[in-house]
Amino acid sequence: MARNAVVFHGTGANPGVAWYPWLGRRLAERGYSVEVPHYPELNVEPIGTFLPKVLAEQRFDEETVLVGHSGGAALLLAVLEHIGVEVAQAVLVAGYATPPNESEEPVLQDAYDWAAISSHVRDLYFINSRVDPYGCDDRQGRAMFERLGGTQIVRNDGHFGDYDQPYETFELLDRLIG
Repeated sequence: MARNAVVFHGTGANPGVAWYPWLGRRLAERGYSVEVPHYPELNVEPIGTFLPKVLAEQRFDEETVLVGHSGGAALLLAVLEHIGVEVAQAVLVAGYATPPNESEEPVLQDAYDWAAISSHVRDLYFINSRVDPYGCDDRQGRAMFERLGGTQIVRNDGHFGDYDQPYETFELLDRLIG
């Protein structure tokens, strides 16, 4: 079975920004089939109607690696809760499970089935910074880690890429992905 990776961009982003194209190329060079879908409705459309579209458009199996950044990491929580298979790995970069700031967060569910999420991923990483301009900080990562286990990595790299934070490569991600 071929290894596949899906990289979910953050709120208001697209597949061509930050480290997404670089990671896609790196994984493809290592034999992965890589998708970096464009979801302009991410964190705009409520998760209850948005998630079924994502689940219908993507393929998940025991060789799948999922990577999400910011709003895409929040989306990953819902994806992991609702898929019917255990994926190989998930990496949540600047992820969160509760509102990180005063903005509306339609990507968040009202509640999560933490046991279901945990049962659908073999290797789980949370990468957050001590200080994140949007509140997607190490406390958010710690809250998810305490419910799900896995590995929490705390850096001092802001939001790991944003309109005012160039972040063209992400060597740590390349090393973490099996």
